[in-house]
Amino acid sequence: MWLQTGCRLRFSIEHPTPFVLMLRPRSGAQQWVASEEYLLEPAVPVIEFTDDYGNLCQRLVAPPGEFSLSTASKIMTADQVDEEPGGYFVEIQFLPDAVLKFLLPSRYCEAERFSAMAQEITAGCEPGYDQVAAIERWLRVNFRFEPGSSFSSLSAVEVNQQSTAVCRDFSHLGIALCRALGIPARMVVGCLHGLEPMEFHAWFEAYVAHRWYTFDATQAEKRGGYVAIGYGRDAADVAIYNQFGPPVYPLEQRVTVTLA
Repeated sequence: MWLQTGCRLRFSIEHPTPFVLMLRPRSGAQQWVASEEYLLEPAVPVIEFTDDYGNLCQRLVAPPGEFSLSTASKIMTADQVDEEPGGYFVEIQFLPDAVLKFLLPSRYCEAERFSAMAQEITAGCEPGYDQVAAIERWLRVNFRFEPGSSFSSLSAVEVNQQSTAVCRDFSHLGIALCRALGIPARMVVGCLHGLEPMEFHAWFEAYVAHRWYTFDATQAEKRGGYVAIGYGRDAADVAIYNQFGPPVYPLEQRVTVTLA
């Protein structure tokens, strides 16, 4: 499907403030970026770089006063999320080098704390895709998705002590459970057509059968319309923006996704 995505962020800046932004989607296996627009008001010098996870990032210093940025992209994305029931577990020694880092515990995904729990959730499943699907189902059954119920990142251990969760929380716990089974898992941030309320969204991918597959326990069923912007080990790697110095909070943060 063809989607038109947009984002607008607006800030009030008191002092020159360095930002690192992650707002440009890149073309890949599941999406093709046909066109995009990136506007800054006022215009300031920008340096773009690619981080360790392949994400397109922008560095700039916002001047004092009102500062805003707007993006717009036309993207072709998959009509349906790929599934692979029975997809085989890839033994560690055969994983690509670039995938190995997604096996390790990270700041918000304490995989070493979930070994017994992951084994219990996936008991009777064939190793690989079916285990991750069981984790996704377990998350959907045991936690209530409440957008806007949390504004700070919780670790997987903290999420597991709650009954409600935001998309980021579902991803952290799902990733930790996958890694506890020796399945590489990574966090994805972006947007989803038809999400209510519309905002930036997070889900996770697991590496089985020698490729990445999408899992999202916040949604009742698998569907297309995902647009990925950033990939990383957890939320610390995929912030839409990082700001340095005295805290600056957006006066406006708006996300749009429509059929193109």
